[in-house]
Amino acid sequence: MIQSMTGFGKYVVQLPTKKITIEIKSLNSKSIDLNARMPSSYREKELELRKLIANSLQRGKVDFSLYLEFTGDATSAQVNETVVRQYMKQLKAIADGDELKLLEMALRFPDAMKTDKEDIDEDEYAEILKVLKGALDEINTFRSEEGSVLEKDFLERIASLQQLLASVLEMDPDRQATIRERLEKAVQDVKVEVDANRFEQELIYYLEKYDITEEKVRLANHLDYFTKTLQSDDSNGKKLGFISQEIGREINTIGSKANFAPMQQLVVQMKDELEKIKEQMLNVL
Repeated sequence: MIQSMTGFGKYVVQLPTKKITIEIKSLNSKSIDLNARMPSSYREKELELRKLIANSLQRGKVDFSLYLEFTGDATSAQVNETVVRQYMKQLKAIADGDELKLLEMALRFPDAMKTDKEDIDEDEYAEILKVLKGALDEINTFRSEEGSVLEKDFLERIASLQQLLASVLEMDPDRQATIRERLEKAVQDVKVEVDANRFEQELIYYLEKYDITEEKVRLANHLDYFTKTLQSDDSNGKKLGFISQEIGREINTIGSKANFAPMQQLVVQMKDELEKIKEQMLNVL
């Protein structure tokens, strides 16, 4: 079953003093392209978190956000009292003013607040990993649901291509008869005597040049292979993309050999269906 590369997952857990929120969203990309936003206190765990996300999502342009919201009394930020008093003293020496106003100005200066770097709490990090797993489960569920929609669309378009191919098969005898008649008329218009056996040999040669039997067989096989790959256990967008290219080659060859307007019209319809498949294929994992 295929998966889309488009998805969104969000998971939240409430701890005694903090609320942890993780959001993950992804769009299509040829490889994994991960952008991570998290508190600086957890930067040392970034590589580990990136690896977990990459292993789960495999491909896509991914935005990962980790939010920590303090909901209790605990906080790691404190006023750097010594520095603030020095700022206020210097400001007062420049221009005497209200103490509250001087304090307000001093707090805006560098190093007015200090943050003690805390070691990562392993219990809290374990909760973060649980939240990450929940968010990844959500985004993968989203991707699978989107993949089901894509799969339905692909099956309908492959069925349409098979119907068009059946019309090509049905039309081919008339096409060959028309080409033969056209060649015979061209010789008659020249109004010269020709050797009947030699003419028949040349006629067979030209008809073989326009023969599309091999292309019809290969195209039918490619369409069947696309369907089987689509319904396999793994989502393999790259493989489906390669099969789509082979389908396109056979359709193009049929079109170049057709030399018959009604069949070329069918080829145009086939190209249109295939182009829609290729557009959607860009979003398959």
